[in-house]
Amino acid sequence: MAQYTPMMQQYLKIKSQQKDAFLFFRLGDFYEMFFDDALKASQELEITLTSRDGGGEDRIPMCGVPYHSAENYIKQLIEKGFKVAICEQVEDPKTAKGVVKREVVQLITPGTVMEGSMLDEKENNYLASVSEFEDGIYTVSYNDLTTGENSVAMLSEGFDAVLSELFNRPVKEVVVDETLDEAKQQMFKDRLGLTISFSNQTTIQESFQSLVENIQNDKCREGFGRLLNYIEHTQKRSLDHLRPVKMIELKKYMSLDMYSKRNLELMETMRKQGKKGSLLAVLDQTMTAMGSRTLKKWLERPLLSIDEITLRHEQVEGLLDQFFERETLRDQLKSVYDLERLAGRVAYGNVNARDLIQLKQSLTAVPQLLETLQQFNHKAVHYLYEAINPLTELKDLLEDSLLDDPPIHISEGGMIQDGYHPQLDEYRDASKNGKQWIAELEAKERKETGIKSLKIGYNRVFGYYIEVTKANIQHLPEGRYERKQTLTNAERYITPELKEKEALILEAQEKSVELEYHLFTELREKVKQFVGKLQILAEQISRIDVLQGFAQLADQYGYHRPEFNNHRVVDVKQGRHPVVEQVMEGESFVPNDIFMDESKDVLLITGPNMSGKSTYMRQLALTSIMAQMGSFVPCEQANLPVFDQIFTRIGAADDLVSGQSTFMVEMLEANHALTHATENSLILLDEIGRGTSTYDGMALAQAIVEHIHESIRAKTLFSTHYHELTTLEEELARLKNIHVKAEEYEGNVIFLHQIQEGAADESYGIHVAKLAELPDTLINRATTLLHELESNRREETDEEQLSLFVEEEKVTPKPQTSKVESRLQNLNLMELTPMDAMNELYQMQKQLKKK
Repeated sequence: MAQYTPMMQQYLKIKSQQKDAFLFFRLGDFYEMFFDDALKASQELEITLTSRDGGGEDRIPMCGVPYHSAENYIKQLIEKGFKVAICEQVEDPKTAKGVVKREVVQLITPGTVMEGSMLDEKENNYLASVSEFEDGIYTVSYNDLTTGENSVAMLSEGFDAVLSELFNRPVKEVVVDETLDEAKQQMFKDRLGLTISFSNQTTIQESFQSLVENIQNDKCREGFGRLLNYIEHTQKRSLDHLRPVKMIELKKYMSLDMYSKRNLELMETMRKQGKKGSLLAVLDQTMTAMGSRTLKKWLERPLLSIDEITLRHEQVEGLLDQFFERETLRDQLKSVYDLERLAGRVAYGNVNARDLIQLKQSLTAVPQLLETLQQFNHKAVHYLYEAINPLTELKDLLEDSLLDDPPIHISEGGMIQDGYHPQLDEYRDASKNGKQWIAELEAKERKETGIKSLKIGYNRVFGYYIEVTKANIQHLPEGRYERKQTLTNAERYITPELKEKEALILEAQEKSVELEYHLFTELREKVKQFVGKLQILAEQISRIDVLQGFAQLADQYGYHRPEFNNHRVVDVKQGRHPVVEQVMEGESFVPNDIFMDESKDVLLITGPNMSGKSTYMRQLALTSIMAQMGSFVPCEQANLPVFDQIFTRIGAADDLVSGQSTFMVEMLEANHALTHATENSLILLDEIGRGTSTYDGMALAQAIVEHIHESIRAKTLFSTHYHELTTLEEELARLKNIHVKAEEYEGNVIFLHQIQEGAADESYGIHVAKLAELPDTLINRATTLLHELESNRREETDEEQLSLFVEEEKVTPKPQTSKVESRLQNLNLMELTPMDAMNELYQMQKQLKKK
């Protein structure tokens, strides 16, 4: 350390405390980085790498970014999962003795971002913490620093449940104890893409005890304490906007594991194309950013309480019934800015005057919203406005204090209304009169000197000056003008009179700006007293926004209100897939019914590829999720049970990160469903067993179907290409065969996308290959091979069946003549063709087995 200059020693000391972050070290108008930070930042940010003499033997690598544009560079680093420590000068360089004192004033991490330009306005930005306890219990705590939201959940189903819980929300960073197993830490990184941070401190300080008053469980308090201590450590400023911690009672919500969320494409598509093509993209008819975030929360956790679901449906129905009022409401919501994040910025201390103008405009729109809501006739809609506090006092305060178009920076003045503060009015008057005096002086000097081009100007270096072109210098009176600056074509002068007035004007301007800054900070503190009420108002308006979006959706796409039953009956008439029907170009979606009562738990679905089996399965799951989150659903009529969980295995995907094949992933997902499902769950399994040999796959598929049917009894849709499994309908009382209809016409297959009872008779795989435009020679060869294989298989099967029948006849006692035996005795097999004879024997065998 001693070999370096005092400033570099200061840098190294601070950097030693921020080892996992880029240290933005303030030097004048730049944030500088040194050593390894400089080497890495120059690559990540694509900025020039330089060097400087720091007192050691070698020059020190160095790079920097301008202070005024640092936000964009910080954003780039945060989006890549890095952390940035902001180190500022905390004393005036003019008065400093030696090296200017510097401190880290904020640690910006992916989970603690506050700047709006770094955030997705329609998505929460969660920081999470995970705590593991000796009895296998985990707690998962959440904080969104931008809105002040806090919550905690307790899980007892193992680490996979923790991964699913974190996958369930837009988490950017997770805080753990340093002793947490490294393999688990790696899963956070690899499977969820999270930044890992550490905090071993779990004690909650006295000043934050009010946040956890409602949390009685010691594990949950300890788990949230870890999160809170990390936030305190990184932010180093007011956290007054943090709201009391809510306990997430998972038993109140439908459980959707990470596999199901991914397979059903709830938030994003499996092709990682973002929101487009997901259920969220269809459902999001909100008009505000905070409404969009609330919609995502509802989609993350569909309800189990029929009373709560019914209230939402009643409110959607009330908003749906009155079109013109709903359109007015939608227009008015456009005027409401993000109250949640504005309240957070107020409490956090980084709100500016323009933010407060947005707050004022939002509060101005609230009385109009209330007036429109009162025009709806439905009683359930009345609940939406009766609890709303329009915060008129805060709106009046902002109207009286702020100008409508203030500057971005609060140190420039020009924010406060005339008449708000007497002293400010005096300063402004002095400044205004001074400028008037300057204009009058300019006119007077022109007249006395006869120089019409004479002008009085101002700059920050020389203050006010009188500028005269060199051609007119001879006309100036001697002795009164003092030369101040020489230009190429002009000279600049001052006079004692001008200098005296300049001091008065600049003093008034300077004091005016200082006073405005002081008045704004006072105003910010006054607004801060309303933060809690603003957060409540934001919640209420967000709910209204989501519900009107559901009504808009129902009106636009013909969705209907679902009903619920306690008899495990699924009865959907003319059901549609909400996403697929919107992306079909030039085609209309073919709706289908689905019916399962107490005597029917498993639907075994057969049919060709591309015929719509997966779509049919998914649309039931999406319909159930939409119904339980409070939305109307895409069908003509729906009567559903309340599903406690949905499990899916749809689509093939290798888990390359953990080295697991498609088949292993398939088996893991199937096992997850079989382990956790109840009779009140919905299971969707698509083509189970195709990742291994035919007999292995068929055996596994049948065993899984039998296990679900006999042991779990969950409502299950099971699609398969193993047509041999269709015989299970004769053995399993609550299993029914259905298939997707297809027709063959002139050598081509036509998919009708219609679900019908019974098993499919063909797979049409070669026809699908033909649709994919494989070479004709290949298609013809495959057709020939198929005919040969089918012929060989028929011959082998005929021989096996005949042998089996003969053997059974040898060993089966015949105490009396049965109908089958009578039929056999009266039948002369030699008079039939071989195929007819085999068919006759096969039918008798089936009757014997059934008997």
